[in-house]
Amino acid sequence: MDKEVRDNLKYTESHEWLKLENENAKVGITDHAQSELTDIVFVELPEVGKEVKKGDELCVVESVKSVSEIYAPVAGTVTKVNKKLEDEPEIMNNSPFDDGWLVEIKIKNKAEIDNLLNADSYKKLI
Repeated sequence: MDKEVRDNLKYTESHEWLKLENENAKVGITDHAQSELTDIVFVELPEVGKEVKKGDELCVVESVKSVSEIYAPVAGTVTKVNKKLEDEPEIMNNSPFDDGWLVEIKIKNKAEIDNLLNADSYKKLI
């Protein structure tokens, strides 16, 4: 079955997605990533205010078969975390692009977004 890849998002080679919203970016894991992880049972979210560099560990997602680090697609400051995931981590399986987002980051350098993959490049990767 084909995994969903949305044209309006940017992607990383490590299967995170980024949606630009003015100065902020919403970040989550892709449909491909959630299906590889299988049933997600726990999410360790960062603190609001955490400074991250591109490629830093942003949070940890635990599934029934593995523990995976999720990396920051861009540098910036965490401004919001999806608290619903603390009680309902399975939202990431059911809705990785909508309700299952992980964090919002205030972007430090918008030029970093240009280095991310577009939908077509990400489809080739997976």
